[in-house]
Amino acid sequence: MTLIIVIVVIAIIIGIYIVLYNSLVQLRVHAQESWSQIDVQLQRRNDLIPNLVSTVKGYSKYEASTLEKVTQLRTELAGVPDDDHAKKMEVSNELSGTLKSLFAVSENYPDLKASTEYQQLMEELSNTENKIAYSRQLYNSTVAALDAKIQSFPSNIIAKIHHFTAMEYLQVPAEAQNVPHVSFDD
Repeated sequence: MTLIIVIVVIAIIIGIYIVLYNSLVQLRVHAQESWSQIDVQLQRRNDLIPNLVSTVKGYSKYEASTLEKVTQLRTELAGVPDDDHAKKMEVSNELSGTLKSLFAVSENYPDLKASTEYQQLMEELSNTENKIAYSRQLYNSTVAALDAKIQSFPSNIIAKIHHFTAMEYLQVPAEAQNVPHVSFDD
């Protein structure tokens, strides 16, 4: 009788171990897949930029420095190693800011703003920026779930045995955290 109880207890412990290990693996894979979604959207944005630059060039002869900066950042982003998430997000955030400057340029060029090609590119870029933001949120949520599991008992024991480590969250750029100055005096 005691042998049966020992076997049942061992089977339960092995079952719990397997379930906890598999849940850690599942969360890690989900976090990696979430990052790949960010990568896909960054590549999509990179693919749209040459079309945008050539469209804007046709209308704006005076915004060369902004266009050069967009092109330079696009090239820099393409050269960042896939596993350097922090650098990739840093360059991506800088590119997003520069693209906002480029979007503002259209206000000075009514013909550009009215161009169907420009409007389509702007819509695609805007949708892509939204997808990047959503993908970042998904990544951070997945990382939070994984990190919580790694730190929670008893899965923290299994995480330590199998060398699961916490992943870093994607941070909001410092300039995006600043509250814009609004003046009602005109």
